[in-house]
Amino acid sequence: MEIADNRPAASGFAESQGSSSPAQKREREERRRALFLVTPGIAWMTLFMVLPLLMVVYVSFWTQTTFTVEPTLTIESWQRFLSSSTYLSATWTTVRIWAIVLVSTLLIGYPVALFIGLFVRNQTLQTALLVICVIPFWTSFLIRVIAWRPMLGTEGAINMILINLGIIDTPLTTLLFSEFAVLVGMTQIYCVFMVGPITFMLSRIDPSIIEAARDLGAGFGRIFFKIILPLSLPGVVVGAIFVSVMVLGEFATAASLSGRKVNLLGNIIVSQVGSLKWAFASVAGVILTIIIAIVITVMLRVVNLRKEM
Repeated sequence: MEIADNRPAASGFAESQGSSSPAQKREREERRRALFLVTPGIAWMTLFMVLPLLMVVYVSFWTQTTFTVEPTLTIESWQRFLSSSTYLSATWTTVRIWAIVLVSTLLIGYPVALFIGLFVRNQTLQTALLVICVIPFWTSFLIRVIAWRPMLGTEGAINMILINLGIIDTPLTTLLFSEFAVLVGMTQIYCVFMVGPITFMLSRIDPSIIEAARDLGAGFGRIFFKIILPLSLPGVVVGAIFVSVMVLGEFATAASLSGRKVNLLGNIIVSQVGSLKWAFASVAGVILTIIIAIVITVMLRVVNLRKEM
């Protein structure tokens, strides 16, 4: 009885296992190309974002003396921050001012973006209106902040107008060097960051969708809440992230317009760094970073930007 020779079949099976199909080769090539393209970005983010953040966290546990800091790990700086009513109040003030400025920029910026992005269909006119919104950024940030002083002062333009109109008899002293001045300054400075992303999303809405809704008898209110607002939410979230990151890290506007009566986390960091108290400044920086991360995470939960954009 003869036994069949299975060596050719076995060798063919081994070759099929060892070799790859053209599709598999293309897939591996695409993975290598993607890895090659992503590597510089990963290296950059690691060197200039991840490592500095880790260093700040590490320094926050160093031992801080009057004018020196030693790399001996301790939680003294954290205990001092979390047990001080002054620093906790500054944290709450930072969050409160951020929330008010976020709402005010949205209430002011959304109607402007609605007009530019939805009602103005001429691309040239849209660009011109957006440029007008950006014109204040052609000047220095500090100039834009300090420019509010002659506007809000006791002898400023606003008080003079109110007196001439007979609305008030004596100048208001609460307009400048107060939390109100900080809110006004931040709203004016950062409102454009809310206008831009919302305008972009509104300009992408197909006018035929709105026309179809009108033909079906829908009023502007129903069209706005059922079509315009949902389609513009990604722009709202992007604008809110821009405004949140910049407002939460603010210190210059509060120092210039509040007369140092409003103390934010950013002001604490600047003052502590100026006093060479690196460990305590790092604690405030870590807490501020945690707050910003929480805010951004919550906003990204509202809208899936990768899907919507």
